[in-house]
Amino acid sequence: MADGSYPRGYLMKSIASTIARLRKEHRGVQKQAQQLEEAISVLEKLTRGGGATGRRGTKHRAKRALSAAGRRRISLAQKARWAKIRQNKKTE
Repeated sequence: MADGSYPRGYLMKSIASTIARLRKEHRGVQKQAQQLEEAISVLEKLTRGGGATGRRGTKHRAKRALSAAGRRRISLAQKARWAKIRQNKKTE
């Protein structure tokens, strides 16, 4: 020891205790990260009325585009329904 060396096995014990301490800290940080994810998820559900979070594991539904022809078909079908209702009111 007078030459500045450490006792046999000292460094290995020190490294092992450091690894154990780091693993313990890592578990704590992972737990905190999980709690943060859960809190974010709850807040996102509140702001979106229970919809998807848009984060890990969830998918956003793509906004649906409707072609001009599709809009026209829907419009004509609804106009036909209204005309039928108006016609039934006249006969009554």
